[in-house]
Amino acid sequence: MNGVRGVVLFDFGGTLDADGARWSVRFHAAYVTAGGQQPFAVFEEAFRASDRALVRVTGISTLGFRAMVDLQAALVLAHLPDGRALRREQIVDEFHAAALAVIRRNQELLARLQQSYRLAVVSNFTGNLGPCLEELDLMRYFSAVADSGRVGVTKPDPRLFRHALESLGAKSEPVWMVGDNFEADIRPAASLGMQTAWLAPPVARSPDAGLPTVRLTTLTELAEVLPS
Repeated sequence: MNGVRGVVLFDFGGTLDADGARWSVRFHAAYVTAGGQQPFAVFEEAFRASDRALVRVTGISTLGFRAMVDLQAALVLAHLPDGRALRREQIVDEFHAAALAVIRRNQELLARLQQSYRLAVVSNFTGNLGPCLEELDLMRYFSAVADSGRVGVTKPDPRLFRHALESLGAKSEPVWMVGDNFEADIRPAASLGMQTAWLAPPVARSPDAGLPTVRLTTLTELAEVLPS
């Protein structure tokens, strides 16, 4: 890679696999399609409980993306009163297919950026981000992966961002952070001197008038922001 222009850090969930939609929101949509009756507020509590349970699962560090989605669906449904009556496979299929479609679309962008930038992922995850990226055919685009489950710190802790930069050997080159979570991605990255790209719907309002550097409604818009 000649003439490197800088570094681009990406969040994973909601950024590389969706245009700013959280996993809980997308899981709930698939749950409702499958016949689920619980409102989002109730569902989100079950989803948070599944997140806490997921990190304690033996062997979680080896799970790929599809297996992880299936396991999380099982954990969520176990916390819902109508969970046993629903077809988990239908929920998993819908969530997985939607994520895969966005990821495949985004590969063209990543391939282009890879020619001019060093790319890395900085994500609050469960120690198995590497296997997930491999399964999704994304690992080849990234020179470093900072998975909070492996590093031992979670965003917005600046140490997770620094871990990625140190893994890249980044020094004085420009750095961009691209993410959908303002408080976990955008604010801490800006505090470290990075340029920021916030992936969010147009109706979302920034809690800080000075941030982000740019706003995106789809990840592909990043191609218009970063020079190739």
